Amino acid sequence: MYNKRTIGSEKEQKAAAYLTSAGYRILAANFFTRSGEIDLIAREGEVLVFIEVKYRKDLQSGSPLEAVDSRKIRNICKAARYYMYINHIPEDTPCRFDAVGIVEEEITLIRNAFDAQF
Repeated sequence: MYNKRTIGSEKEQKAAAYLTSAGYRILAANFFTRSGEIDLIAREGEVLVFIEVKYRKDLQSGSPLEAVDSRKIRNICKAARYYMYINHIPEDTPCRFDAVGIVEEEITLIRNAFDAQF
């Protein structure tokens, strides 16, 4: 029997493979802080990209991307700022927040899904 964490981990690995094939270079997965978690952190060219991965087995509960609410966005942004701080990444580094939605086997990537909120 799969639990949510196992399924989430599998879908994040699937998203990472998809992003790698799209030209992203994955730097970290499951970056945890007290304020939140970032599923994937990558580089696309010179841009540092923080990626939220959401999965739904079907659309009965709505799109997985609808689950990225304002509270989640604030927590991701705080975690992103902390990641940059501990890795000595300059504040003026170009950054972006992407979201990956997975429904069954279909993957949807939204580049620049939301703006930073600190």
